[in-house]
Amino acid sequence: MDPWNSAQDVVRCTLCRDSVAPMYCEICHIHLCKDCVEKHLSDSSKVHNVVSLKQYCTTLTYPKCCKHPTKQCELHCEDCDIPVCTKCISSGKHFGHKYVDIFKHFVEQKEVLQQKLKELEQSIFPKYIEIASNIQVQKDDLSINSKKLTTAINEQGEVWHREIDSIVTNLKSNVEEMESKHRVILNKQGDEITRTVSEIKESIVDLKKTLNSRDVCLISKYMYKSRNAELRKLPSILKVSLPNFMPEKIDRDQLIKMFGSLSALFFTTEEQDYSMSMQEAESVPPDWSLIDVARVITTVHTSCEYLYGVAYLNDTELWTRGVDNMMNLYNLQGELVKSIQTKSKNAPQDIAVTRSGDLLYTDGKDKTVNIMKNTQIQTMIRLQGWSPRGICNTSFGDLLVVMYSDYDKQTKVVRYSGSTEKQSIQFNDKGHPIYSSVGYKYISENRNLDICVSDGGARAVVVVNQAGKFRFTYTGPPSNTKGSFDPVGIATDSQSQILTADHSNHCIHILDQDGHFLCFIDNCCLEYPWGLCVDNRDNLFVTECDKGVVKKIQYCM
Repeated sequence: MDPWNSAQDVVRCTLCRDSVAPMYCEICHIHLCKDCVEKHLSDSSKVHNVVSLKQYCTTLTYPKCCKHPTKQCELHCEDCDIPVCTKCISSGKHFGHKYVDIFKHFVEQKEVLQQKLKELEQSIFPKYIEIASNIQVQKDDLSINSKKLTTAINEQGEVWHREIDSIVTNLKSNVEEMESKHRVILNKQGDEITRTVSEIKESIVDLKKTLNSRDVCLISKYMYKSRNAELRKLPSILKVSLPNFMPEKIDRDQLIKMFGSLSALFFTTEEQDYSMSMQEAESVPPDWSLIDVARVITTVHTSCEYLYGVAYLNDTELWTRGVDNMMNLYNLQGELVKSIQTKSKNAPQDIAVTRSGDLLYTDGKDKTVNIMKNTQIQTMIRLQGWSPRGICNTSFGDLLVVMYSDYDKQTKVVRYSGSTEKQSIQFNDKGHPIYSSVGYKYISENRNLDICVSDGGARAVVVVNQAGKFRFTYTGPPSNTKGSFDPVGIATDSQSQILTADHSNHCIHILDQDGHFLCFIDNCCLEYPWGLCVDNRDNLFVTECDKGVVKKIQYCM
């Protein structure tokens, strides 16, 4: 087959997009008609090398067929997205498939790549440079704001110190004043008693002197006047209740509230966009879209009798968990690479993988969150009164953990930085619980930083924003032809779309970031899907819990 002749009527001029293009610029990678060659060469900003398209085609290297090494591939199978030779076609393996001349496919792909290159150079790259330059501005603003906050805190501390010093001074002054008043009264009474004692002493001396006398007249009752009757009336004893200092118990929370507090640090994302000309926009095909019919790319058979969780490690390996106390690492060929037993020998409630590739798992019975580093399991978080369930790693390296209170009376989502609690999400603005207190619950952070929870007890997907403010609840599509929504595993993709496994209805629901239903994945022979995760290319991994199988599904392109 002559690729030049077979593609002659489909190769059009890149500039005018109407005329047949017999010429090709090897530098700019564009097709040119004769009328546009001169116009293209007039651009002196770069060197051009325009040759005939036929000459260019003769220098192309066509691929060898992987099935028939002696054959050259002259066609491209669009269904299989691979080059094929005529022998492949005649074998019947591609019966019913759509295929095109490989040169036509080559031309189309080069045009797409050229447009992508242009888009990268002229639109995307400058935007990234602009965003990168803005980071230093943000760093400077961060330093200024931190100094400003520190100054304000110090000033408030000085105000509090002055107020406390004033309170202490006043109390000391009151003590001195009370002591002075009390001392005056005691001194007055003391003086009176001292005077009376002196008088009593004089009376005793006089009385003894009289008793020793032989003078009848001196001891006569008419001559001696006794004061005993007067002195029998003892002076009043002054009783004083001495003052006490009763310090108030310091309520640290109230103290912090009175002193002042820092508002929470939250990160929000501002969607960036770049503008293209209408012609550029029309020439660039969409990079991402849902496909009409999802397809199973790979099926991984594990040795687990029941398989509930899957976590993406890299392009060739997956962590899984079942009903036992083992967490298993499989490659995509179904070969067991590694097995790890939980520290407590309890079954893990959920698993996740950090950005650095470490395995995380929650232990509901032991009430711990654990991490495996270099084959060693470390306990990161130990809870009291709460039991951890679903877990995910965030884009900023935090952990989001779903947890139930003892006796399953309450549910909340807690954000941790390492082992430090940063945020707790439990109630809406009206004080009502956001999540049900029963049922399975799994969690995922969306690209827009929303927190998405599949709430089995509420038969819903519940979404709050990064600050924990309620956004929406999804309970199934508006016109649901399936049974009652039964959500379990949940994941999000690069387009901020939410995917959740509908266990009882053997399908996956795909929602946009605002909770609008987009479509089902229900054509991949799924049986009781449970755990979900998405890889870096937006391939979906689904566990079929009753089969111990993980399916890798392509649902977008």
